[in-house]
Amino acid sequence: MEKLTSKERFTRMYEHRDADRIPIIDDPWDSTIERWHNEGMPKSSDYVEFFGLDHVAQIDADNSPRFPEKIIEETDEYSIYTTSWGATLKNWKHITSTPEFLDFTIKDRESWNKIKDRMAPAKDRINWKHLKENYSKWFKNGSWINAGLWFGFDVTHSWIVGTETFLIALTMDPEWCKEMFEKELDLGLALLDQIWDAGYHFDCIGWPDDMGYKGMQFFSLDMYRNLIKPFHKRAIEWAHAKGIKAHLHSCGDVNPFIPELIDIGLDALNPLEVKAGMNPVQIKKDYGNELVLHGGINAVLWDHPDQIRAEMERVVPVMKQNGGYIFSSDHSVPSSVSLEDFRQIVNLAKKLGSY
Repeated sequence: MEKLTSKERFTRMYEHRDADRIPIIDDPWDSTIERWHNEGMPKSSDYVEFFGLDHVAQIDADNSPRFPEKIIEETDEYSIYTTSWGATLKNWKHITSTPEFLDFTIKDRESWNKIKDRMAPAKDRINWKHLKENYSKWFKNGSWINAGLWFGFDVTHSWIVGTETFLIALTMDPEWCKEMFEKELDLGLALLDQIWDAGYHFDCIGWPDDMGYKGMQFFSLDMYRNLIKPFHKRAIEWAHAKGIKAHLHSCGDVNPFIPELIDIGLDALNPLEVKAGMNPVQIKKDYGNELVLHGGINAVLWDHPDQIRAEMERVVPVMKQNGGYIFSSDHSVPSSVSLEDFRQIVNLAKKLGSY
């Protein structure tokens, strides 16, 4: 088969058809990129181009309450700052990790009621300049174009109100939780409608909603069905009405939720986190005809050349059968992975993932 563009490859995967090869993408940490620069990758290079990965363009819009973003404290090692969602974070500069959340502006229903009217559609929530400068380039180089949403359990508990507060609220005040989901999704879809109606079309929507951790989920199946599934369903239906796909990123063990996601028409699931209890080969056998699977290559092994080669040789030939697979790690690329490690992984993925 002749060489395809990234968009053509992704399209065939979503149609569960063979391509020239599977799409290959990933998300290195900032500290990983810093390491690769020290090991010979030019600082002027984009890692996607440098390694010959697939082109994926991202469109985002700001659905936050637009609190002022400011730096509170900064040293050579870390910075403490506020976000547009009103959270106060501490983040290390040369080590990639989950930020430490120090405080939240939204802590309960009362504080939510004071700020929710700030979340109203406005044209300046969209970076029109970025779209105007780049959209034609994405189209010309055959990029797969994804539009991001920001709503649901994960972003609400981790970035907006705090985990303990929100887990309690799921049980004690579920209507407040649903109100936040609805506000987040209403504004996100309204902004994507503006982008679409302006002629900037995209191939897929994607959103993060981590619903599990190691060997377990944050909430029961019934709670998912009652509180979260209706909002996932609405996002998927919005995408399908546009004739495009819907892609969910959900870390942790989310095995019990897979049939529910298929029931509402989800097109693709990522990252299939092995260390949390996800078995990509079994998931492919059980659901591979109904769901595009993205990831499932154990990131713990990526800096062990012999082990990751054996893992890829075991997993990739199964995952690529009848299309429906996008290659990447089962989370992201940590800084333990050298430039040469990653080069060898990409080369092997292209070899094993060819049809």
